[in-house]
Amino acid sequence: MAVPVDSPDTGRRLAAGPVPWVAMYHSVGDCSDDPYRITVTPERLRAQLRWLRRRGLRGVGMTDLLAARARGQGRGLVGLTFDDGYADFVDTALPLLRRFDCGATLFVLPGRLGGDNAWDPLGPRKPLLTADGIRQAAAAGVEIGSHGLTHVDLTRADDATLAAEVRDSRSLLAELTGAPVAGFCYPYGTVDRRAVAAVRDAGYAYACAIDPGPLTGPHALPRVHIGQNDTAVRLFLKHRLHRLRRRPVGGL
Repeated sequence: MAVPVDSPDTGRRLAAGPVPWVAMYHSVGDCSDDPYRITVTPERLRAQLRWLRRRGLRGVGMTDLLAARARGQGRGLVGLTFDDGYADFVDTALPLLRRFDCGATLFVLPGRLGGDNAWDPLGPRKPLLTADGIRQAAAAGVEIGSHGLTHVDLTRADDATLAAEVRDSRSLLAELTGAPVAGFCYPYGTVDRRAVAAVRDAGYAYACAIDPGPLTGPHALPRVHIGQNDTAVRLFLKHRLHRLRRRPVGGL
């Protein structure tokens, strides 16, 4: 179960330290047609989770990870995140997470409930979770975070759109799940100072990007893409090289 976040300032209270290792997943299913490399098969996810556990690592949701690090108890924990809220998360990913005693954060789009990934022009179309599916994931202990309302690039959004994507998505998800929403994930991983400020001011405790560079901090956390080609050797290298590539950052 996710650890409650006491206030939006939780992320800022963390001591300076190395950036946490956070894996970025999307869909779990058939990857025969996967132009954006967003899908891993159930068999591959099973092997990746088994690799983590055999190395003494356990995947957890982001709020749990950051709270543990704030207590000095984050050793052996890595973040597992799933973007977009694909319907296959509940049917396919969740049983595997349970099997390996792992948690995760699921970033969803309350403006596209029961829709599909229309923002990917090359397809294929993948169904997204309905409101009931999101509640099912939350009831199973998965942390629910916002991925915005409709998956737009926030760095190109006007002020009204930016406010709706950030603030309205948080309030809608809180109403849907009956729980506060601590985390945000930038669509496409694109981020700038204006987007970071909007997310912070909206009350999120943390936010995930992909490679935010100098913006790295509690509201712009880097993540490592994990895909179908990530075998044990590639996972080892991605995890081992992370600390060499990421300098310690204040507030983490």
